[in-house]
Amino acid sequence: MRLVLVWALNTLALLAVAYLMPSVQVQSFGTALVAALVLGFANAVLRPVLVLLTLPVTVLTLGLFLLVINGAVFLGVARLVPGFEVAGWWAAILAAIVFSVVSWFLSALLLTDRTGD
Repeated sequence: MRLVLVWALNTLALLAVAYLMPSVQVQSFGTALVAALVLGFANAVLRPVLVLLTLPVTVLTLGLFLLVINGAVFLGVARLVPGFEVAGWWAAILAAIVFSVVSWFLSALLLTDRTGD
């Protein structure tokens, strides 16, 4: 159940990014659902491999290269999912940052662990 809720929150975060940034377009709610699913899969599987392969560059740039990796994953998902479009590299990097912040905020707001009460 929690996985479905996280997927829904990431979908809302993706729709928020499309609303806040004119360089990111999402055609419909269904497109946002598919894009959030593919983005979650890419962040779980592809991103760790990219981080490992680019570790020397990431260390040399003091971690700033991770922004490029996040943007590349975001742009890659936009190229894979029809109806989800990002204008370019800089838009993808900024959109990945905004997506992360909005997703974190929604998760912090709605996914509190109440088992410790």
